[in-house]
Amino acid sequence: MGNSSAHNPMKSLRLTEKKEKLSSFLKEKGFKSTRQRDIIASEFLKTGKHVTAEDLYKKINRKHKDIGFTTVYRTLKLLKKSGLATESIFADNLTRYEPLSEDDHHDHLVCLDCGSITEFENSKIERLQEKIAGEFGFHTVSHKMDLYGYCRECRNRTKK
Repeated sequence: MGNSSAHNPMKSLRLTEKKEKLSSFLKEKGFKSTRQRDIIASEFLKTGKHVTAEDLYKKINRKHKDIGFTTVYRTLKLLKKSGLATESIFADNLTRYEPLSEDDHHDHLVCLDCGSITEFENSKIERLQEKIAGEFGFHTVSHKMDLYGYCRECRNRTKK
């Protein structure tokens, strides 16, 4: 698995924009922009998937022995506060972080057997949620939907 942003100029641009957003957020909140935070943010934003703080720490620690788990964890919390990450706790009770952009929204199918997480988008569901909220006079700021069950591979494996 290489760095796909090196081959895709749009992805690289989005990464640069996200890092600039984080830098502005840190400055606004009175935090220092450090080499360690930059490394952690870059690795996280390039993942494009759900990751625990421990998983990200292990990945970063292979190249950067000077970056500790606490720094990774705190940086993930800052990424969440800045709007660049979302935090989810699924059935296994592990907190996972996922890179997020302002125009990105999706929901999850979570397998209770293998733990796989499948992302999906459905405009009908989104419209229905807006309609229901409107019927109750409710102004929605954000939402998330996680469906739990068993993926095709796990269901097929148990049938044999």
